[in-house]
Amino acid sequence: MDHEIVSREEWMQARIALLEQEKSLTRQRDRVAAERLKLPWVRIEKDYVFHGPDGPMSLGDLFRGRSQLHIKHFMMGLGAKHQCVGCSLEVDHIAGLLPHLENHDVSYAVVARAPIEEIEAVRKRMGWTFLWVSSFGTDFNYDFNVSFRPEDVAAGRATYNFGTAPEWAAGLQDLSGNSAFYRNEAGEIFHTYSSYGRGGEEVLGIYGILDAMPKGRNENGPYHSLGDWARPHNMYGKGGEVEPNGRYHAPGCACSAHRDQAG
Repeated sequence: MDHEIVSREEWMQARIALLEQEKSLTRQRDRVAAERLKLPWVRIEKDYVFHGPDGPMSLGDLFRGRSQLHIKHFMMGLGAKHQCVGCSLEVDHIAGLLPHLENHDVSYAVVARAPIEEIEAVRKRMGWTFLWVSSFGTDFNYDFNVSFRPEDVAAGRATYNFGTAPEWAAGLQDLSGNSAFYRNEAGEIFHTYSSYGRGGEEVLGIYGILDAMPKGRNENGPYHSLGDWARPHNMYGKGGEVEPNGRYHAPGCACSAHRDQAG
């Protein structure tokens, strides 16, 4: 790496100047977090019923006795053969955090549109122990704008990240996000917050480390995002490739995406 080399005193001056910017960013983050807490809530009127590993679960069941619920919308639809590297990286952060979240009155669950049998196969393969349920056959993913019916995309009715869903979503049908909910003592459930796209970086703690490393995020490939380097944690060093939408293809994959590229 070609980088300026200076004395310790010169480095200290540059570091202190940067510290002022970091403090300003921290104060701005605090202000944004305070405004986030002031957002109005929406009462959930539908009775969503998910398919869990041990049977049906209502949205209320996902709280597991706590008043707050964080849901990770995992990009995985019916028959998905390719794992989303961004979703996988995000949920890899959770195992060590779960005891702390739960002690802080927060339950965590992952929801995907794929059938529970397909979800369980991935969960067990990856060694994940968090609660992961299926919204297959419900409106949940569509209501929270992480799944898209092709006819809605074609008609301009589908939305993602608080804007019109991109045209390529018609072929993909599922994307990712995060949502927060609150359940009061009367059992009423409220939707309080959602984020999509790069909003997911807020829970990607790895970036806090990478941003302080000499090479930074080092996302210098074709996508300039985590798709340049992130892989399912059991596939590092084994090759394969990632689509622009974040789906990982194992070595030797002969799916339609590769056949289309070959043609």
